[in-house]
Amino acid sequence: MDNQGTDKKVDRNVIETEISMGTVHPAALEPYRVRLFVEDEIVKDAEITVGVNHRGVERIMEGLPVEKANSLTEKICGICSNSHIWNSCMVTEKALGIEVPDRAQSIRIIMEELERLHSHMLYLAHGCEVLGHETFSMRMFYIRETVMELLGMIGGNRVQYGAPIIGGIRPRCELDDMRIQKIKMGMDVVEEKITAFADRFVSDPMIMSRITGVGVLSQKDAIKLGTSGPTLRATGVEKDLRRDMAIYDPYEFDVITQDDGDVKSNLLVRVFEVLESIKIIRQAISNLPEGKITNRSWEMQDTPITKSYIEVPRGTLYHSYALEDGRVRHSIIRTPSITNIGAMQYACVGQHVTDAQLSIVQCDPCFTCTDRAIKIIRMDK
Repeated sequence: MDNQGTDKKVDRNVIETEISMGTVHPAALEPYRVRLFVEDEIVKDAEITVGVNHRGVERIMEGLPVEKANSLTEKICGICSNSHIWNSCMVTEKALGIEVPDRAQSIRIIMEELERLHSHMLYLAHGCEVLGHETFSMRMFYIRETVMELLGMIGGNRVQYGAPIIGGIRPRCELDDMRIQKIKMGMDVVEEKITAFADRFVSDPMIMSRITGVGVLSQKDAIKLGTSGPTLRATGVEKDLRRDMAIYDPYEFDVITQDDGDVKSNLLVRVFEVLESIKIIRQAISNLPEGKITNRSWEMQDTPITKSYIEVPRGTLYHSYALEDGRVRHSIIRTPSITNIGAMQYACVGQHVTDAQLSIVQCDPCFTCTDRAIKIIRMDK
């Protein structure tokens, strides 16, 4: 309207700009490419491309002896290496009907929850780095170091501990009294420090204003896009596959959810899940059964394709393969990040360009896990 109240047509040229990030970006731990289509500094569309770190693990596994193939799965990712080898071993155990000793099952739980601790704390440290808060980031790495020392003590390595084997646990990962006592002390230290960190984190008004309402993924979209793990639970969906795994039946723990589906919710879910993992580890240590840690009284035979699903730090992990003459056939591995990353394309749309990277990394993407497969297709002439 002009001063006389008459309609006036205003010509407006809208300029759309493409901003590319990657394949190497200082806020990303692993290589990937992001294309942001921005209008007036607001993200109107996004495209995330993975594949830079591709290694074709499933194709390499084809024809390998199963125990060697299982060891290879541990190399898929340095953050959730135990999750991969554990699930791969469970495929064979399920296919051949191998009964794993109770003590070995408890140690497997301890290893997996320690890995969940270090994975979640790495996420929190990285999240603070993306926020630009180096002090909080370094504090979290300092707290995480206790967990890394425990993993190194048990498995002999800080990364790729090699604990699960078909039928149980590798002998070097047995828990004696000294190791048990150190795990107990470590959990006390981590609980105290993570609680103090969380209190300080949520009471910082600048940080909370920076992460609240940013990168919102609705519950409807989260379900439609197949998200899992903390990314799904941050939208209010109470789904954790550990509730469906018989191995977790003896343990009491809460499924942590938040309702807003934003960066704040994703961060808080993982903070509280750290405390739940500590609770599970303490129960496993207190009720550690006596007995052997391996069952080698089984015979190899051919099997059809067998599937196994477990809950890992980022969500649902799937492994499947068949056995033929003791060798792996038709291996398929599906990690939670492939759908969680896709969902982040939706989460960053509508955000300011400065919040786009924060919106993407809120799902704790693991590109090494995702960049692991190849698909062979037939090109018709």
